[in-house]
Amino acid sequence: MKFLFKKRILVPVVMCGIFFSTTAFRNDFFEIAKQIEIFTTLFKEINMNYVDETNPGDLMDVAIKSMLSELDPYTNFMNEQDVEAARINNTGDYTGIGAKIRTFKDRLVIIEPYKDYPADKAGLKAGDEIIKIGNTLIEGYKDNAGDLLKGAPDSTIEVVYKRQGKTQTANIKRAEVEIKAVPHFSMINDKTGYIVLSKFNRKASAETNYALRDLKAQGAEKIVLDLRGNPGGLLSEAINIVNLFVPKGQLVVTTKSKVKKYNKTYYTKKNPVDTEIPLVVLINGRSASASEIVSGSLQDLDRAIVVGSRSYGKGLVQRPKPLTYGTQVKITISRYYTPSGRCIQSLDYWNRNDKGEAVRVKQENYNEFKTKNGRKVYDGGGVLPDVVVGTNKKSPITKAIINNNLIFDYATSYHYKNDIKDINSLKLNDKDFQNFKNFLKTNNFTFETSTEKALYKAFEASKKEELNDNIEKDFKTLISNLNKSKTTVIDENKDYLLELLTENIVKQYAYREGLYEYYKIHDSEIKKASEILSNPTSYQGYLK
Repeated sequence: MKFLFKKRILVPVVMCGIFFSTTAFRNDFFEIAKQIEIFTTLFKEINMNYVDETNPGDLMDVAIKSMLSELDPYTNFMNEQDVEAARINNTGDYTGIGAKIRTFKDRLVIIEPYKDYPADKAGLKAGDEIIKIGNTLIEGYKDNAGDLLKGAPDSTIEVVYKRQGKTQTANIKRAEVEIKAVPHFSMINDKTGYIVLSKFNRKASAETNYALRDLKAQGAEKIVLDLRGNPGGLLSEAINIVNLFVPKGQLVVTTKSKVKKYNKTYYTKKNPVDTEIPLVVLINGRSASASEIVSGSLQDLDRAIVVGSRSYGKGLVQRPKPLTYGTQVKITISRYYTPSGRCIQSLDYWNRNDKGEAVRVKQENYNEFKTKNGRKVYDGGGVLPDVVVGTNKKSPITKAIINNNLIFDYATSYHYKNDIKDINSLKLNDKDFQNFKNFLKTNNFTFETSTEKALYKAFEASKKEELNDNIEKDFKTLISNLNKSKTTVIDENKDYLLELLTENIVKQYAYREGLYEYYKIHDSEIKKASEILSNPTSYQGYLK
């Protein structure tokens, strides 16, 4: 009896006493409990006593998002729909119509039908605007309308859509959709294989492994691994992909956190496929997270030459934590460090400027590290390629053009106006660029710069102070000059905009598969990679 008393009651009580008596924990626990009690009381009083009707769910959603916005953009609350979307992203499987769709306020737009999947077989094309699914009108539908397209395999759904102003109807038979991590692999020439890795879901390393072995069987003696535009994903898959090219037992990444259990070192655990085959990794400004672990680690280990433009710079690791009612919170738990010891995080979310924006780490504050062979590499701003091709510098005005979907809309318009027999021969010229600028005007594209905002604010202040009569002429001249400058900025970004337009147009004619074939012929980064790999002396020179 005494033994049971000690085991079941006394020991747990003593352990809890030790646990809660720890000074740091006691202070944190008290502060958390105090703030929860304040918030709970406030939330109850607001919802019970506010003069108008309140929606507790909406208020809580705003409260949670406002709180998390003070941290970083990767720490997010995930409702049940978000959790399901994350599951699909990680597994790469779902049941639906097989198309990439963008949701607008009152419509769904097909961005990209996947080749040979239900939407494609039913005749839907990029740019089609879905206005009705079954008996449900998209306009005014409050929930996520895209979920209406999902359903049981082999079930049929009627879709009403608009194409170039004409309303059409299609019956689509849903099917299992597999989103490939490796959407394309093929030979660039008789000795060089090309692998596109677009995401790090649970199939990423298996699909890359298969592609690598298949290409070697076809005669590949060199490999180009394309991580451009890959936003990342599962850390474990990044380690497994590095493991394809480096020996078992090699350090790939270290994570460091304030929570001790998240401080980990990750080593390769399997036998590699090939530790000798010459390798070039392509990255750009949209290569992030797991893409940077792979490219940064292979660079640190002098196992690959990195080509392209500087990567995004996301050196933070997230982990989902389950909450109640099927929700989750994805929390940034640690920073990761490549084998040389560098963290490539580019934005400092814990030091913000006057506008509340995260401060970018300045180049003069980068720290130097050494690769396995002693080459200099740096932290703080993403992975800097060994060979820089292209640039990531985009002006605010070009970002506005992209965010307003005008690149995609022009590509859709171009597709319906031009009959191209051989898409691989496409090369946009000055006339096409002028047509695009005219398209921007026709679609009333406007962009107010920070300079304009400041000028308008100053002019409004001058009215109150009755000074506007003296400066109105100068004000109008300045605004006119600013508008001319916008046109100049668009012209300065001509090459970048034409590149985006070309990619979108090619996909509309030949799907994503056709875009990769187009890349192999025209892409400057692939050309540079092939040039480096064709010269063994040059290749080794970069690594030394």
